[in-house]
Amino acid sequence: MSVATINNHIIMNDEGVPTVRGTRTKVVQIVLDAKNGWSAEYIHEQYPYLSLAQIHSALAYYYDHRDEIEEDIARRERLVDEIFRELGPSELRKRVLERRGSE
Repeated sequence: MSVATINNHIIMNDEGVPTVRGTRTKVVQIVLDAKNGWSAEYIHEQYPYLSLAQIHSALAYYYDHRDEIEEDIARRERLVDEIFRELGPSELRKRVLERRGSE
């Protein structure tokens, strides 16, 4: 496994995904939580194994690499949409689309 160190808290894992060092938590997960209105403190409550420094480092990484992370988020959303199209109508899909509309 080959990883690249970005800073004390963020690494690029062997799949090229920015991840919090020592965890499997991806920077994009923290970014999405923050975009949903979660404060760093609340994110810490939800992921108590992450320090506030790790959370803030993930958010700083996002601001330094906003275009890349936003493209990753868009790619993930396209993948979800593709899966939903393949599965057809469902109550879960309806709730996800309603939630997206409220963002």
